[in-house]
Amino acid sequence: MNNNCSGLGVALATPFSSDGKLDASALIRLCEHVVGGGTDFLVALGSTGEAAMLDESERDEIVTIVRQHSSGLPVFVGTGAPATTQAANWTRRAAELGADGALVVVPPYTKPTQHGLVAHFRTISEQTPDLPIIVYNVPGRAATNLCPETLAVLWQLPNIVAIKESSGDLQQIGRIAAELPPGKTLLAGDDAMALPTIAVGGRGLISVAGNVCPSLMRDLVVAACDGSIEQAQARHAALQPLLQALAREPNPIPVKAALAVLGIAEATVRLPLLPAGNETRECLRQAMTELRTEVLHG
Repeated sequence: MNNNCSGLGVALATPFSSDGKLDASALIRLCEHVVGGGTDFLVALGSTGEAAMLDESERDEIVTIVRQHSSGLPVFVGTGAPATTQAANWTRRAAELGADGALVVVPPYTKPTQHGLVAHFRTISEQTPDLPIIVYNVPGRAATNLCPETLAVLWQLPNIVAIKESSGDLQQIGRIAAELPPGKTLLAGDDAMALPTIAVGGRGLISVAGNVCPSLMRDLVVAACDGSIEQAQARHAALQPLLQALAREPNPIPVKAALAVLGIAEATVRLPLLPAGNETRECLRQAMTELRTEVLHG
């Protein structure tokens, strides 16, 4: 199965207008910004996209807009859910809407066993056998860690092509890389872990910061994948103030504030999330100013 999810992927935010409604025009601007910055593929309806706050019609509209404004780049759609039936339904719907693949998170809240995870992903895989699937491991949100032994079983499913690994555990990441079968891809799931993940054998990143500075995140990923370690280290260091600012409050609160600074979208989030506080907004402005200066004069 074609694996078209290496390099830089951007987990798109979902812009809302000040009244809380989906802002289609801002989403188009964001797609154009990210595509123009050199991303390799797009991810809609992930954690950054506030997928848990969207209704069915909004999900369909977002996928349609992103596909129309992807400039032909692959579009992966977040289809994870606490229940296997819902996740399978959303994955089938993504395929119907023309998605190039699905990003399926470990079921949040329900806390399945490792055997339950195998059954969950096998069910989704079998119901959409022609759609490439990226497994998304994020214990901080899902409350369950997908163990390397379980992943080894999932790799036997032909359309599970990659893992977005967001455990933050470099020992686990290193083991996944060491045991990676041919044709499968390890992707960093956290911007701050991009360089170490690629260093041990990853082949890309699904990025939040890519919403803000896609070209700089692409520079980091390309340098790291090409083995240009000093260049990758320099980019990693330059990005640290922004990455730290984006981590001050739960994602996507800070990235929404950053998009407002750029004039791409409002900073509006949906409850139970609240807009970024004053300190976060000031840290973002300062980091973004420093980054522009570094790019212009570095």
